Amino acid sequence: MSIESIQKQFTESIGAAQASVDALAPAMCAAVDTLLAALVDNRKVLSCGNGGAAMLAQYFAAQLVNRYERDRPGLAALALSADSVVVSAVSNDYDYSQVFAKQVRALGQAGDILLAISPSGDCANVLEAVHAAHEREMIVLALSGCGGGRLLEAVSEIDVHITVPHQRTARILEVHLLTIHCLCDGIDTMLLGES
Repeated sequence: MSIESIQKQFTESIGAAQASVDALAPAMCAAVDTLLAALVDNRKVLSCGNGGAAMLAQYFAAQLVNRYERDRPGLAALALSADSVVVSAVSNDYDYSQVFAKQVRALGQAGDILLAISPSGDCANVLEAVHAAHEREMIVLALSGCGGGRLLEAVSEIDVHITVPHQRTARILEVHLLTIHCLCDGIDTMLLGES
């Protein structure tokens, strides 16, 4: 690999973040308000995604349960991709498209939040989880890219959909990680004040 190739990766990543900030900031503010309202009302956040998005879903849950950058009481959150036994059981007995939806129906309550992460917006199991969340009267925070995919039709008017204006999965996931950091910082700021 050449230095130029590495520089190109950094330049593309910076460009994707810069192209996203103005477009995404209002939806991120709405997402923080939605998350905070649920969490202070003793609701929980369920998060899901596949591959890199699963990693982000688990990372977000960890930041809520443990801490982001400052100490505070833990906040209720659970990543639906984290339990390999549940994921494999549902995949085996039903279908992989149901691995998150079955958990949402079992664990989700009215007023809870589903953080649904799909860079393409077209992951069948994430879409099924969104439908299950609506059945349970949950609010959905959707993170996508590539124009939003089928998530655009799946979210309701009370949901928050944050769509990264990029087509490349790596760049979308990088902006999703930055978005998660903004959400965590926003929650902490609202709970603890400015640092």
